[in-house]
Parts: sequence; structure tokens; C-alpha cells
Amino acid sequence: MKNKIFYNTKIILEIIGGKLYKKSYDNQIIEHLLTDSRKLVFPKTTVFFAIKTEKNNGHKYIKELIDKGVKNFIVSEIPSHINNKNHVNFIKVDDTLESLQKIAGYHRKQFEIPVIAITGSNGKTIIKEWLGQLLSDDKNIVRNPKSYNSQIGVPLSVWQINGEYDIGIFEAGISKKNEMQKLQNIIAPSIGIFSNIGPAHDEGFQNRKEKIREKLKLFNSANTLIYCKDHSDIDKEIKNWSKANKTVKLFSWSKKTEGDLQIISKRISKNSTILNLKFKNDEFQIKIPFRDYASIENAIHCIALMLLLNYKKKSIIKGVEKIQQIAMRMELKHGINNCTIINDSYNSDFYSLKMALDFLATQHQNEKKILILSDIQQSGIDDKVLYNKVSKLLNEKGISQFIGVGERISHYPEFFNDSCHFYKNTEDLLRNHNFQDFNDSAILIKGARAFGFEKIANSLQLKDHQTILEINLDSMVHNLNVFRSFLKPGVKSMIMVKAFGYGSGSSEIANILQYHNVDYLTVAYTDEGKELRKSGINTPIMVMNPEAHSFDGLIKYNLEPEVYNFRLLYKIIEEAKQNPKISLKNPLYIHIKLDTGMHRLGFDPDDINKITSILNKTKLIKIKSVFSHLAASDNKEFDNFTKKQINIFIDSCKIIKENIVYGFLKHICNSAAITRFPEAQIDMVRLGIGLYGISNNENVKPLLKNVSTFKSIISQIKKVKKGEAIGYNLEEKLSKNKTIGIIPVGYADGLNRKLGNKKGTLVINGKRAEIIGNICMDMCIVDLTNIKAKEGDEVIIFGENNPIEKIANTLDTIPYEILTSVSSRVKRVYYYE
Repeated sequence: MKNKIFYNTKIILEIIGGKLYKKSYDNQIIEHLLTDSRKLVFPKTTVFFAIKTEKNNGHKYIKELIDKGVKNFIVSEIPSHINNKNHVNFIKVDDTLESLQKIAGYHRKQFEIPVIAITGSNGKTIIKEWLGQLLSDDKNIVRNPKSYNSQIGVPLSVWQINGEYDIGIFEAGISKKNEMQKLQNIIAPSIGIFSNIGPAHDEGFQNRKEKIREKLKLFNSANTLIYCKDHSDIDKEIKNWSKANKTVKLFSWSKKTEGDLQIISKRISKNSTILNLKFKNDEFQIKIPFRDYASIENAIHCIALMLLLNYKKKSIIKGVEKIQQIAMRMELKHGINNCTIINDSYNSDFYSLKMALDFLATQHQNEKKILILSDIQQSGIDDKVLYNKVSKLLNEKGISQFIGVGERISHYPEFFNDSCHFYKNTEDLLRNHNFQDFNDSAILIKGARAFGFEKIANSLQLKDHQTILEINLDSMVHNLNVFRSFLKPGVKSMIMVKAFGYGSGSSEIANILQYHNVDYLTVAYTDEGKELRKSGINTPIMVMNPEAHSFDGLIKYNLEPEVYNFRLLYKIIEEAKQNPKISLKNPLYIHIKLDTGMHRLGFDPDDINKITSILNKTKLIKIKSVFSHLAASDNKEFDNFTKKQINIFIDSCKIIKENIVYGFLKHICNSAAITRFPEAQIDMVRLGIGLYGISNNENVKPLLKNVSTFKSIISQIKKVKKGEAIGYNLEEKLSKNKTIGIIPVGYADGLNRKLGNKKGTLVINGKRAEIIGNICMDMCIVDLTNIKAKEGDEVIIFGENNPIEKIANTLDTIPYEILTSVSSRVKRVYYYE
């Protein structure tokens, strides 16, 4: 078996075809495939694939990568701005994504290790990670980092294979027809698992049957396919499919009928599930440490795979009893001494370390970066080579301080600088390291599960109030991309991060938006913009309400004011004349606000000639953009008024353009108008509430994901007798015996007091619990009489299962108010799935 395959430009050219331009460094070893310019680590040994998508074009980042030292590029067009002196290789192909997949497919064929492929609507990542736990005692495993299961993610995952690995486990996801065959060519699995089928990505297929058939293409050349016969639609399609794929052996399991593995009985206890199974006429019992249906199904798939691989039943029973819940997310929390804590104890391999360090790099609010890392398990690389690579990675990523935990990593202190510390285990670290020495730092905690790094996280993070606001950054980026997909080519995006980022946290949200290359950010006041600049945000920022006393801060922090009347315009001109930082070469950019009918802030269209006359007399002030605010773009009843506003705005901009000799941006679309009035997108759009998954547009709403979840727990459960009263002013007198729950969230946290006395509900274990009595400052009381619950159970105040729109309707208000009312004392927890 080959241990490692070496590639260079010449070999890659032979694999993918295409034409080589500006031939240079022909024998340079290539070890890393790159599709995202922000994730560059080793420029000399990297080849960049300039992939074009609906949302982006990788060719835009070529010059930046050349400046950073990258020498090899796969492109579909040769950049015109590249000088011959750059000494770089360009391989021109018709389709750069296809070329990436060809290289990964070729690489896979160089290794004869067994590969397990998993597809289905749900459970793919859980099954993959549980198999990683179950097989790791005697096998070295390579698998997708997290859920890298897409057309780009799968080839990047398969590229990790080398001769040190015993087995590969890869998940594959698709969203439309004709995608799976491409992934099959890359993964080439010997064993397949079809988890289940559900509504995810239904929109990409004519019907469920077509989706199943497309997913089955992953297993066309496999030796064996594992599946559950109880999913009748899957069972039917697999039986039809197997007629054309007779070499693929079917391994089925069932709770209802006969299968290779039969579930005879199931008994659910307090914290686990006991299954009686039958395999090859031999019955045995197994305990799964979960009770929910999805976890049980995922675990049975794992059991079936282990039986197929001839693991002894004792080994399977012992392993399954120990499988652990997968922490499917990377969490960001506020820590001690003004630190930011990133907890990523999901897994600990080299590739996921690179991903976590990329996220660490986006935390501009803390200049100092610290990494706490355990031994990397299952690397497929010799330890000496591995930790030498880790040290180089940390240098490339600018890590200020490194702490290594584990006996293996502690063997190689020579690879790291003198400021590094090493500990034998987690307890050794907790005992001997003074965490109070950490100040104003972003700290990444990255450890394999066996090291119990949650103890480190608990020691470093600020103690959580039991009531928290979770912000799903993956969902936020998803929503951003949904709205971007509606934009015409070249239209820019301005994102509103005012009002503490709609209650979600300004700097944290701004960091992620900057990472995803939004064009502009908008804040309400200069102080908000100032804090973003101090947090390392360099994206252009518009200030909507500049105040006279803050003009100096505007200029100092390179902020651009909105100007809406002549008083403000004259004051800004005077400030520009007096400030030495403003000059002809460095003018102050402003944003002119027009009132086109909302009658809030803004110049009247009749003022335009006067505005341009004033600005033409000074060269120190320049218009960056002209914009207006739509009053009712989300309401069909006022569409004629909205169109009137748009026409007034366009006509006004034409007059400004006639009077001003330079160009400027024009924008009037808010979240609702982006899709309802696409003709008004012009140069830029402003996205606000839509970023958080809130929309009145019935065509857009299903595409968006929930971002914010306001949650708490049950502090105490009590039995209260008929005739007793509940809460302040004895407002709720019980007409019968009730079970009540006390929840540590009140109006000081952002739970509106008007939701008390049965007007509002919270969600507990999937059931709606009425809020009874008056809501207090720090807590409220709910009726648990018909709900199975215990102290410590999660309570959803708003989120996916208790939509914010429903609460807004109850209060006769808008979702904006609900979001921005969550108190700053409520801890924000940011996470990536």
C-alpha cells in the first residue's frame, strides 16, 4: 500500500487536462488543495482552485494569493492583471470544480483501504462520528471534518487519505439531481449506509422517489449496502435498484419484519434504551445511552456496520454503551478578564484544527490569540511529522501562546517557542496553570473527547446566567447567502448591525459578516462604529445618527456619516476644514439620505440642487452613497406607494448625478424589497431583519433559517392546591390543583410583562406551557400540569419551535422589538454547527 502520493504541477496537469500557462516551478511539491482564500496556511505547497458559484468567483482572489506566495492555480480564465514576473503556474480548464473532483477521485484510487460512505436526509454526521468512536480502538480512521459533505467538501475530505489510515468514513450530501455520481467517483465506497429519507432538499427533486434514486447512485460500485427496511419508500427503491446492481449485497435491518439484523424488542428506561437483537439466529441484548428515535436509529446503523465487519458482539455491546453525544457545534462565549472563549471539543484532527484556527482568526476584538490543544488522535501521520506541521500551522496563523496537553504532544517541545507550556493531562493543566494570567485574549480550546476539555472551558468562561441567547452563525451566513442569491450581478450588500446587532451582539456579528465579505456595515451611533473599529472591523461603516459632539470620532475611526439635513451638512463641512486628517487626497465620505415619502429623516427632493451646489464648493467632502428608506415594502396593500417612492428616488439620483462629476452608490431596498422589488436593487441593498430568518414574504420565508434562540431552564417545580394564588398581586387564583414551574427569566431579561396571565406561552419538551400570574423582574411561572418535565429541563422563550413572529403578534408589535429587547445581562452564546 502506498504511504504517501507526491504531486506537482506536471502530475496535476496530466490528471485534469487543460492548458498550462506561464510555466514555472514545475517540480514544486503540492500538498494542499485550497478553494477558500481566507484559509491559506502553506502557500508554497498549495494549489488554489478558482471556483465560480452563484454567489462568488474565486478568480477575484488570485492577486491576493499571489502576494501571499501561492504559485499554483487552477482557473477557467487567465487573469489579465498578472505580471510575468510573478512566476506562477496557471492551468486553464473549462470547469475548476470538476478539476478539483478529478484530482480527489484520482487520489482516492491510489489507496485500497475500505471506505464507508453514508448518505440520507438526516443522521449522516452522527453515524460517521459514532463509527469513529466505535472503530478507533483498533483502526486509524480518516473522515470528513464535521459535515464537509458537499461537492467541494467531499473532495477536500478525501484528499486527506494516506497510507497510514486503515479505513475511511465519508458522508455525502446532495441538493439536486446529477450531483451524487460526482461524489461516487470521488469516494468510491466499498460499504454504504443509507440512513433515512426526509423533506430536506425536496425542492431540488420532482418527488421523493427521484431523490432516493439519486442518492442510491453513491453505492453503484459498493460491495454492500446497509439500510433499514422499515422505511418503505427506501426499501422499495433499493429492491428495484438492486436489480441493476446485482453485485451489491444488501444488509437490511428491521423492527417490523425479517432482516439480516432484526430488532426483536425495545425497552426505554430513564436514560437509555435496551434493544434485543437477532443476527444469524443468535440473540443478544444491547444498551444504547439515548432514548430518542433518531439516536436509536443511528446507533442501529452503527451496530449493523460492526456486525458486517465481523466485530465480536462483546466488543459491539461495550462500545455502543459508551458512545457519546456529538457536540455538533463550535461555541463562542465571553470569558474571564475580557477574554473570548471558543470551545471546539468536537474532534481533534489536523484538518479540523485548521478550520478552528480560521474561526479564531476572525475574532478581531482580541489581538492576542491562545490555543489549548490536546494530543491529536487518529492523524494518520507519524507524531514527529504531525507536531512539526502543527507548529508551522501555529506560526502561519499568528498564535501568541500555545498550551499542549497530552503525553504525545509533550514529547516535542523543540518544535514550539519558549512561551509554550506542556501538561501530561487535563487535570495537570487545571492544577498547575494560572488562568488568571489570561487577559484580553481569544482562546481556542481544541481537544479530543477523551481529554475532557469541557472542564477547561468551564474554568475560563464567565459563569452563565441560566438564561441565554444562542446565535447560530451558520444559519446567519445561510440567510445572508439566501438574500445574496436574489441580487443582480454587481449589486453590493450593506448589513445593519445597529441596536447591538438586533440584540445578538455587534462585534461578534460584524466579525462574521466581515469574514464573508459584505460590502458595508451600518450602525446607529458613532460609539457603536468606534467599538467595531476597536474590535478589528475594517469593513466600511455608515453611521445613521451622527451627533455634533462625535464628529472627531467619526474621522478618527474612519466612519462615514449619514447626512439628512442642512444643519448637519454645514457642521460636517466645518469639521472637515478644521481636521488635519481630512484633505483633498483623503476626503470625508458621506451618505445623503433622501425623504421620498416616509417623512422621517432626510432631505426633500426639492433640496437636491442646493445640496449639490454646497458640495461642489468643497473638495473635502464627497458623496459615497445616496439612499432612501421605504415605508411599507413588505405590505402588498401599499405597493403603489412603494413604487412611487422608488421612482422619486431614481429621479432624484439622476439630478444629483447631473450635478456631481464623480460616481456614487444608490440604495433604497431593505430586506423585504430585495425580493419584492428587484428592479430597485440598483447599486446596493440593505439587509437587516432578514439576516435573522424573519420575513413576511411567503416565497422567501421557507428558505431562511432561525438564527436566535432565547432559552432558559426550569429552576423549580411545585404542586399548588386549588384556591391558592400565584405571583405578585395574587393575580392567578387556581380553580384546581396545578403543577407549576419557576423559570429564571423575567422582564429585566426581555420577557415582556404583557405576556403574563396566560397571554403568552413558553415551549418545554415540545409542549406549550402557559405563563401564569404576573411576570416578575427576574423570573416567571408556567403551568406544567399536563406536561412531563423535571427541574433543569430546557425552556424555549423564542426560537424555531416558538417563532418570534408569534410572540410579536400576541403583543401587537413587530419582531424587531422582540429581538432588540433581550437584555445585555443575558449571556450570548455564538456557535457554528
